[in-house]
Amino acid sequence: MGIYKYIGEMWKKPKANLGGLYKERLIKWRKEDSVVKIERPTRLDRARSLGYRAKVGIVMYRVRVKRGGRKREQRKKGRRSKTQRRVKIVGMSYQWIAEQRVQRKHANMEVLNSYPVAKDGIYAWFEVIMVDPYKSEIKSDPKLAWLKFRKHTNRVFRGKTSAARKSRGLSKKGMGAEKLRPSRRSNKSRSK
Repeated sequence: MGIYKYIGEMWKKPKANLGGLYKERLIKWRKEDSVVKIERPTRLDRARSLGYRAKVGIVMYRVRVKRGGRKREQRKKGRRSKTQRRVKIVGMSYQWIAEQRVQRKHANMEVLNSYPVAKDGIYAWFEVIMVDPYKSEIKSDPKLAWLKFRKHTNRVFRGKTSAARKSRGLSKKGMGAEKLRPSRRSNKSRSK
């Protein structure tokens, strides 16, 4: 077994395998800002499988997202019964929200991918791989050069990242997924 396989096995049960280190990290991360630039990935195996390389133009960010509380406030004024109840603000996963928050802060870069790192009762943390498509090192890399084209700008806001596609239900096909394509909106929210 290679080193990445060992790291992957360890991260299947991080609380049990990392022990005190996991707890210390959460205590430290709770005190930090919601979006923090990091030098290197916490989960090297996962980051590399999603496209991370230690090269110019690729930057890592750790994002903290608050869990729960995703409903609107109760409406006080008169409404007919159909519009009276509280509805969910988003049909998005925490991971997709985390990617969008980083993209808003760093508009000159593009989200390549992301993965979960930790969660507790209040927060969930994700690490997001960001790429600067205008760097010559990225333009000359055949695996990442596709990001330089204009049609790939703001891909996270259009639901094109892996986490976004999964949240939209596009990882499914066949029976039960008839109304997911091309999007839920075009199917009048009849899906999910």
